[in-house]
Amino acid sequence: MTMKLNFSKYHGAGNDFVLIDARTPQIQQIVDNLTKEQIAAICHRRFGVGADGAMFLQSAPQGFDFTMRYFNSDGGESTMCGNGGRCIVRFADDLGVGGANKKFVAVDGEHSAEILDDGTIALEMIDVDRIHKVEEGWFLDTGSPHLVLLDEPYEQSDARRLRQIYNSNVNYVVEVDGVYHIRTFERGVEDETWACGTGTTAAAMVVALNDNEDKAFEIPFKAKGGDLRVRFNRNGGVYSSVVLIGGAQKVFEGVLQVW
Repeated sequence: MTMKLNFSKYHGAGNDFVLIDARTPQIQQIVDNLTKEQIAAICHRRFGVGADGAMFLQSAPQGFDFTMRYFNSDGGESTMCGNGGRCIVRFADDLGVGGANKKFVAVDGEHSAEILDDGTIALEMIDVDRIHKVEEGWFLDTGSPHLVLLDEPYEQSDARRLRQIYNSNVNYVVEVDGVYHIRTFERGVEDETWACGTGTTAAAMVVALNDNEDKAFEIPFKAKGGDLRVRFNRNGGVYSSVVLIGGAQKVFEGVLQVW
């Protein structure tokens, strides 16, 4: 049976996603029954729309504007995606869902987001209170698990090896003139993506380890697909009021045929 679904494609710093409004019972039923193989086919860059992941904007509990449900490009349902979070906020705004400040539910809990005057989106991320030193770098969870390496050159084979060891995303960070350049190998995509929001958030916290003072931080990053900023407060090893800031743009829209 062939199903047709309206979709939109968005990107945040080059991290791109297929988004579907699944608030009606009919569309909700269709997306709930999509197989892993069907979602992977939608995201395929040769035979589908082409994306790093797919997201469904669903109805939310009382007090929230929507629920975010996220799948990686391999078709598997995944953990939180920061760039995806900003894109679904823009998508919701284009649909007229919520105001300039939005509250939504994702797999890692509640989030709020604000559309700033310059058009960028400030997305609240979860607090973090544990950063583990490991042999290769630092390991932490910012909604998704991340390994962060400082001042190490990106090597695809090395990133793939570490991804398997830690079952996490792997981030390589190098400072150039006060700006931190980041490259991320993402699990579920099994390749380098042009940006990773939870990875950039994790990298910012690791960068802050070099500063022994507890204070407010705002750290600029340059990903392959654009600029991001992360701000947070650090107090006694707890990272709170964490906000990921960056753009999110609509690329195109269309109709999917799902077999």
